[in-house]
Amino acid sequence: MAWTIVLTVAITALAVVLAMNFSTPEKKIERKIAHRHAIADPQFRREMSVLLGPAILPGNHVVDYENGDEIFPAMLEAIASAQQTITFETYIYWSGDIGQRFADALSERARAGVAVHLMIDWVGSIKMDEEMLQAMKDAGVLVERYRPLHWYNLGRMNNRTHRKLLVIDGRVGFTGGVGIADQWTGHAQDPDHWREAHFRIEGPAVAQMQSAFNDNWIKTTGILLNGPAYFPPLEPAGDMAAHLFIASPAGGSESMHLMYLSAIAAADRSIDLAASYFVPDELIIKALIAARQRGVRVRVLLPGEHIDSETVRLSSKATWGELLQTGIEIHEYEPTMLHVKLLIVDGELVSLGSTNFDIRSFRLNDEASLNVYNRDFAARMTEVFEADLEHAKQYSHEMWERRPLREKLAEKFVRPLRSQL
Repeated sequence: MAWTIVLTVAITALAVVLAMNFSTPEKKIERKIAHRHAIADPQFRREMSVLLGPAILPGNHVVDYENGDEIFPAMLEAIASAQQTITFETYIYWSGDIGQRFADALSERARAGVAVHLMIDWVGSIKMDEEMLQAMKDAGVLVERYRPLHWYNLGRMNNRTHRKLLVIDGRVGFTGGVGIADQWTGHAQDPDHWREAHFRIEGPAVAQMQSAFNDNWIKTTGILLNGPAYFPPLEPAGDMAAHLFIASPAGGSESMHLMYLSAIAAADRSIDLAASYFVPDELIIKALIAARQRGVRVRVLLPGEHIDSETVRLSSKATWGELLQTGIEIHEYEPTMLHVKLLIVDGELVSLGSTNFDIRSFRLNDEASLNVYNRDFAARMTEVFEADLEHAKQYSHEMWERRPLREKLAEKFVRPLRSQL
């Protein structure tokens, strides 16, 4: 009898822990957001500043880098230029050639007296050699792993930091989709080298990136990074209005969801979305369909057969039917894994950062996204998007209807897992 009681208690405790990992303490958005104004309407920016926060700031300059051959040299050059501080938060950091190059660059700056802070996710850094990690610590890099496995945080093990933030001297920032691993090297030339985009930011919005890094540094260490070495006066660097906002299940988990819903609801002419993981919930599906029904052209670019999670692909494809039926275009990128995260609306707004277009990013991960309000930048990113479309195959509703029975059955099997993908 005693052992059955112990077993019952153990099973109950496990169920409670699992439930805690699969939920957030906050109320979810439940109703579709109405189309009340356009992206170009000042009301849209006004609401983005107060509903999502922080405020949209003028005077920024954003440059895109395409694939590892452009991204990594730019990041490493910026690290080498640091004179006072480096703050770097990433999800994936694995051992390998590029991982070693970053470790060496960060260690060199630490030995030169620069305060180097590295935040890596515990799950995302599983493939990182302890020797590499220890070598950075020995050089003076302050390394923290986000939510390592401990008995007292089992209820939060499913909540990971997925943010990609690099800030140099509080003046130059980088964000986007890149991880520190060898599959991001190269120029998307084959299935072993992924298609990616990452971005360099200068101007007042960099302070918001530094604040975003502080959010998890404080959660992990209890230490605030402040002062002019981290938050120097920032002069205008360009003519782009921008703001960076964060989401976390510990607070504000619906921020990304709300931003995407608001942007889609405000679209008048076009929505271009590149998404490495596309598993929309019912509200997003309804918002995209409503946009198409009011005449908005909607183009969605997704990974094709080269994807690192077949489960995600199956769960995603299960949602395509009604989207395709209403005239939404879905294109599958063919050369390699597409890991780009990009939203362009009406040639006015570009949203970029770490956030995937799925329920996990909306509600469970710690994420950071930068919204840029600038027509020239939107035109540039539309060119990049359309260049990727040239390497993609458009998927039709007829193709969706004719997909094999085994796929349809598998989609039903993975459907209950959608929030975890």
